[in-house]
Amino acid sequence: MNAPMPTTHDDLQDLPSYPMERDDYVNPARALLTGPPISPLRFVGGSTGWLVTGYHEAREVLRDPRFSAERWRGDDAMRAVPESIRKERSSGAGSFLAMDAPEHGRYRGQLTRYFTVRRMRQLEERIEDIVAERLDALEAAGKPADLVRHFALPIPSLVICEMLGVPYEERELFQSVAAQLLRQDRTEEEFIAGRAALQNFLHTLVEAKRKEPRDDLISLLTAVDELTDEEIVGIAGLLLIAGHETTTNMLSLGTFALLRHPGQLERLRADESLLPQAVEELLRYLSIVNAFPVRIALEDVVIGDVTITAGQSVAVSIPAVNRDPALVDDPDTLDVARPRSSHLAFGYGIHQCLGQHLARIELVVGYRGLIRRFPGLRLAVPPEEVPMRSDMVIYGAHELPVTW
Repeated sequence: MNAPMPTTHDDLQDLPSYPMERDDYVNPARALLTGPPISPLRFVGGSTGWLVTGYHEAREVLRDPRFSAERWRGDDAMRAVPESIRKERSSGAGSFLAMDAPEHGRYRGQLTRYFTVRRMRQLEERIEDIVAERLDALEAAGKPADLVRHFALPIPSLVICEMLGVPYEERELFQSVAAQLLRQDRTEEEFIAGRAALQNFLHTLVEAKRKEPRDDLISLLTAVDELTDEEIVGIAGLLLIAGHETTTNMLSLGTFALLRHPGQLERLRADESLLPQAVEELLRYLSIVNAFPVRIALEDVVIGDVTITAGQSVAVSIPAVNRDPALVDDPDTLDVARPRSSHLAFGYGIHQCLGQHLARIELVVGYRGLIRRFPGLRLAVPPEEVPMRSDMVIYGAHELPVTW
């Protein structure tokens, strides 16, 4: 039987609270893996809700329309939502990640055809060229070199810039804004300033695309009559940040994990055909979404033997869910030859990651390039000296010093 929601002040203070740091470089907090699949949680502002760590329970929450992705419906769930943003009663026009159906579908429907498996495979040759260029840059940087700066960050940044039609020379602006917006301790003022800087930049870009459209996604969106400039800015901002932050950290953290498991790395060197399933295993094992997806119950919902009441916030811990024995046997073991699992690293339900096919190609090509070019790749510092992103919504390494 799962634990009931505590009611006394002392009991509330004893609840685990968000945010939680990982116990190890790649492992989720061990405390999350020892309790029931749904348990009480105290959020950052002091309110209580529910933490989901069970695989089957997570799928139920993420696919059930009785749980809303619109965080303004709840109280203080993940990070305190600035009051100015809460008053908008949304995440802004076009930012469909925090929207429910049917509004969510209206925006996503304009994009799905550009992110199909077939279209992403057509980009593979260009991605291979970009990876080769960044391998050259990594080698030219000299030993030791920061794999994040010279390899993992530029690859997805270049790819998403070319897809959207964003000038790559403006990368410092959107990369720095993304880093600011995704900090777990960022202030309301920093959030508002960062969002304004990104919106101003993208508004100028959208206006230019309307005047002189090119063969890129933002130009194509300007041709959709029902989309306003504000909506296109919201869509582009979401794709720009998500398109480089997630894959950057999977490239760097995945490399870190393989370097810490040399036997697994050698299996990939010996058999590159394992790379696609190795990518799926690394996605499951690492689960870089450090900040849980949060849903708000729109009515009373029973999940398992827990009744979640209307208005309560529910956090789904993707790192814990992907270590649930209900998903795979021996879940704490990294096995690059493991058959592909139905992990939730890309989410589930209507909000499942739009760019997952692109990310998979970038990861396979990126890891393959590293393995071929640098057979002697190794950490340049002890593992405990690698600065980790425990302070960020997307987990990974701030830097990854390597040599070869």
